[in-house]
Amino acid sequence: MPIIAPSLLSANFLKLEDDCKMLNESKADWFHLDVMDGRFVPNISFGPMLVEFFRKSTHKTCDVHLMIEEPEKYADAFKKAGADILTVHVEACKHLHRNIQQISSLGMKPGVAINPHTPLNTLENILQDIYLVCLMSVNPGFGGQSFISHSYQKISQLKKMIKDRGLNVLIEVDGGVSPSNAKAIVDAGADVLVAGNAVFKAPNPQVAIDTLKAIG
Repeated sequence: MPIIAPSLLSANFLKLEDDCKMLNESKADWFHLDVMDGRFVPNISFGPMLVEFFRKSTHKTCDVHLMIEEPEKYADAFKKAGADILTVHVEACKHLHRNIQQISSLGMKPGVAINPHTPLNTLENILQDIYLVCLMSVNPGFGGQSFISHSYQKISQLKKMIKDRGLNVLIEVDGGVSPSNAKAIVDAGADVLVAGNAVFKAPNPQVAIDTLKAIG
């Protein structure tokens, strides 16, 4: 069964406490928290203060996805806020290995995200040092986008890279995940499904999570 990581970016921010309670009572495994700075992506979401709120609201893993420039300036703040996993974008890091070392030294699990157009060979020299790859299956910045179909092939290629090296790196797929394509995504090699609208816009979010969790 895949790890299910509902994206709180799609939650009702007027009812965050209710949505957190729902996730805690559901089969969701992680809280996925998207941080955007309006520079790396054309949107602004939230920062360490809300991550701290989510941390206090759950015992589940807080999976923080930084879609920001110069993430090294904020890694310590997100550690203090309670992030368990901290993911940075290969496109935003001038010294990616240094970023990964910093995250690990702070006691968080390091992740690296790559955009749809970014080739997988950018990960060749970092795979052995990270906990997960967040493979973006939409262009980052906004929820509710459609899954980019060539992502299936990219997931399969990444899975082969990981297996060929004998590594235990998780593949997280973020963007356009829904009950209609989740099985194909998992079959291609995904371990973690990030789902925003598919969960929070569903008539019954807990049933939507159950459906995603049962795949695989």
